[in-house]
Amino acid sequence: MVSIKDVARAAGVAISTVSKVLNGYPNVSEETKVKVNRAVEELNFVPNSVAAALSSKQSGRVALLMHLNQKTQAIDEINMQYIQGAIHKAMELNLDVITLFFSMFKNKTVEELTRYLQSQSICGLIIYGMGRENHVLRELVERQNFKCVVIDAPFVNENTSSVGINQLKAQYDVARKTIEDNNGRRILYITGKKDGFATEDRLVGMKELVDELKLVMTVKNGEFSELQARNITMKYGEKYDVIVCASDLMAIGAMKALTEMDIFRPVCGFDGIILMGYVGKQMNTVHQDFAGISAAAMEELQLLMDGKTGERIDIPHYLDRMKYLDIIC
Repeated sequence: MVSIKDVARAAGVAISTVSKVLNGYPNVSEETKVKVNRAVEELNFVPNSVAAALSSKQSGRVALLMHLNQKTQAIDEINMQYIQGAIHKAMELNLDVITLFFSMFKNKTVEELTRYLQSQSICGLIIYGMGRENHVLRELVERQNFKCVVIDAPFVNENTSSVGINQLKAQYDVARKTIEDNNGRRILYITGKKDGFATEDRLVGMKELVDELKLVMTVKNGEFSELQARNITMKYGEKYDVIVCASDLMAIGAMKALTEMDIFRPVCGFDGIILMGYVGKQMNTVHQDFAGISAAAMEELQLLMDGKTGERIDIPHYLDRMKYLDIIC
């Protein structure tokens, strides 16, 4: 069996240096990382923790890979629901879980991230919030070294399943209800992140609705920011009949702006976060059961690790108007 000594010898570095590279330590030169990773790949070296898990036929650990928004604490609710649902289901399935954040391996190559995950005995991944620009994560999924479940991203292969609601239909449904209830013709649509797969699907849903009902729509990018949605609404909101927002947080920003402007325009959101109940004005929204979605992803990951082939799994959504009395306890 290949040992860490063999890797160190092949790379021409100390054993401690190999350990630092495998565990993602900082202050290691790119040249050294390349030499160590090349030696690891050529020798097909498996870290001891992974080898032990495989030899004892244990399933290893599951990692939750999440995007942590450091600009605001207002949407932590979604990640907390994701974590809650995943951990609860993992306990039922007797799986060990750790949580990792994209920022922890922002500068890692695919090889470095793979070795790091293997050093932690990770066998399965649930990836939340992966966008088009997450090239390392996308390649990690495509290489199929791990069983993966991606949330709201269109990746399916033999070892990867995609779990989430039908974003296109959900956006179509909530916008259509709001527009028809208010006889709107001119629509201001505030989108989410430019590189987001969900953002793209929701925009397609809006375009289908606009074509079908022969509406006029202006699209502005809000980046899922309450402040940005507020500023967009302050500048353009008065000219439109209905404001459709691709997130509840942006809907809150839009509604607050309209209140400051002392005008009324119907606004709808997307997600069903608790904050919507505190706005003061009820708005249509798409309710996503984030804990349920995450639990379904964990269950699917277990099936993948048991040999199932990856597939697309749609989770139901429904429309909601959140009330203060429904959310307090």
